Amino acid sequence: MSTGPLIVLVGPMGSGKSTVGALLAERLGAPYRDTDADIVAAQGREIADIFLDEGEEHFRALERAAVAAALAEHPGVLALGGGAVLDPGTRALLAGRPVAYLSMDVEEAVRRVGLGAARPLLAVNPRRQWRELMDARRHLYTEVARVVVATDERTPDEVAQAILDALELKDV
Repeated sequence: MSTGPLIVLVGPMGSGKSTVGALLAERLGAPYRDTDADIVAAQGREIADIFLDEGEEHFRALERAAVAAALAEHPGVLALGGGAVLDPGTRALLAGRPVAYLSMDVEEAVRRVGLGAARPLLAVNPRRQWRELMDARRHLYTEVARVVVATDERTPDEVAQAILDALELKDV
């Protein structure tokens, strides 16, 4: 029986959870899973469309269920959506797990993702909204994390290695 993921990645949109998660999975010889991708596959449409059609509350309910299922059954590297930590139940499920928070500043976010229209929570004045999101979420990411790894001006390989080192995991 699985004891859950080897590593759980949390952090804001654009912090590299998907890229770093896939690298970590490869280096550990483990499967990779992304709860946002699980939701898209199950719903048959993009997250932005779910937000627009049914609202954030509906999306968060789908996200809670996807995270709980993945934490219960996935044995590899797991990336959570940027807002997953907003739910107290999700934070409780993350307690005691090997969670890595990928942190970054707003300038890095702009450089990486351009804070574009595909991000429903950043549709108007994206820099200010990103800062407000981070003000609301930073303490939650820190609360659930065993390790915090800054991603600013680091390659995905450097971030992956920093996570492996911090969690004292060896690649295969």
